[in-house]
Amino acid sequence: MKNATSSWIRIPVIFFIIFGLMEYFIDSGDMPAIIKYPAAQFFMLMVLFLLIAIEMILQSVENVMYQTLSEEAKMRYGSAKSKSWEWTWGKNVYKKLLGSKPIEAEGEIILDHNYDGIRELDNKLPPWWVYMFYATIIFGVVYLARFHVFNGYDQDQEYAQDVAAARLEIEAYKKTAKDLVDVNTVELLTDASDINAGKGIFETNCVACHMADGGGGIGPNLADQYWILGGGIKNVFHTISEGGRDGKGMVAWKQNLKPLEMAQVASYVLQFQGTAPANPKAAEGDVWVDENTGQETAPQKVPDSTAVAKDSTSVVLK
Repeated sequence: MKNATSSWIRIPVIFFIIFGLMEYFIDSGDMPAIIKYPAAQFFMLMVLFLLIAIEMILQSVENVMYQTLSEEAKMRYGSAKSKSWEWTWGKNVYKKLLGSKPIEAEGEIILDHNYDGIRELDNKLPPWWVYMFYATIIFGVVYLARFHVFNGYDQDQEYAQDVAAARLEIEAYKKTAKDLVDVNTVELLTDASDINAGKGIFETNCVACHMADGGGGIGPNLADQYWILGGGIKNVFHTISEGGRDGKGMVAWKQNLKPLEMAQVASYVLQFQGTAPANPKAAEGDVWVDENTGQETAPQKVPDSTAVAKDSTSVVLK
């Protein structure tokens, strides 16, 4: 059988060439593409499998052809393969890159200077150093043309792109990890699926106290702009989670509902704002104004006999 070592060295060489080209052409910011993009990992894995499969096929074909040879031909073939794997090509490449003269040929490059018997050789710069120097010049020209002549992306643009991509990833993550929300991170849900889910939770657990239209009964009116414990998605979420006033308020639902379910029902409750219930309960609490609107945020006490205006179109949250 032939020595397969020389053939298998092609796999890592070709693999790293393809890997380098992929990293060069894929703009992945300050992170390698193979780390940032799962598709790149899958691609390189498929490349590796393909290279191994091709090498195995080539070796199988060569082995089959080898078995068809005569014994004498097999011996000649094995001898030739053995000699070819003496790293002669590697040694030749190394010598060319080093560019040094053998000791026997140093007489050709020795200088005439003689300092107490010490003489110098007129060695040229090693080719590997010269090639790297030329490579840096080429790189500098390409870099100059790309970023200063053709106005390629700069750090500000790269930062903006990374921030935009991160925000998209955060939004995608929130859609699949909504149960991780708490009172500090909860946001108003607007998707129809979330609102419908909140409606189902409300009709199952809340209508007995707040009525189906949010007009209130045992519990307060959810359609007006007056709130006992504060409005807005965070306050409503906190009230649902921790309960209302001690001794006479709503029970805490955090033991019965998941964070996502509390966010859904809180978002549904806020849908009652500005609606006109059939039999609204009198206002309780204070007017709550979203501090992000820039409007007056001081609470306004409402007398118990004051009814809530039903034609309000305010968007402030209950």
